[in-house]
Amino acid sequence: MSTSTTTATTRPTELPGRLEDLGWHLGVLLRAYRATVEHALEDVPHGARGYQVLVTVAQGDHPTQLALAEHHGIDRTVMTYLVDDLVAAGLVERQQNPADRRARRVVATPAGRRRLGAWAGAVHDAEEEMLGMLAPDERALFRTLMRRVACGVRDVDAGTDPCTVAEHTLGSTPTPS
Repeated sequence: MSTSTTTATTRPTELPGRLEDLGWHLGVLLRAYRATVEHALEDVPHGARGYQVLVTVAQGDHPTQLALAEHHGIDRTVMTYLVDDLVAAGLVERQQNPADRRARRVVATPAGRRRLGAWAGAVHDAEEEMLGMLAPDERALFRTLMRRVACGVRDVDAGTDPCTVAEHTLGSTPTPS
């Protein structure tokens, strides 16, 4: 007799149902996240993508456009247009890199930092609303587990290590699984 339920060590013997289909769950969550957060970020150039780039820039790395493109898995040509639009909105500026005169780094403006604070609050509120069916401790656990899984995935995008991204963003080393 076969069963359609699975555990971490048992492979399914039948086609997975919706309850066991991780891809389906991730798709639903991603669509819900995108819709919820895009609404909160409708005045950000390039929406959630522009917001994430602005977050990275504001964290103080002052990366080049190429480094930003690699970090976010965005085509470098698309990144040029995205940064152009962030510059036009007064959120970032390109500055000469003191370590390499040929390179320009992307730096958040004071206005960009102020607006980012408001947008970060709106994103947090949107995420809390989306995860509202979970108790506060479950939300914290969900975020921790998602971070751990993301950090366990390596080289999904060429040159991008999600664990390094998460470590940098959080300012700490995540707990290994």
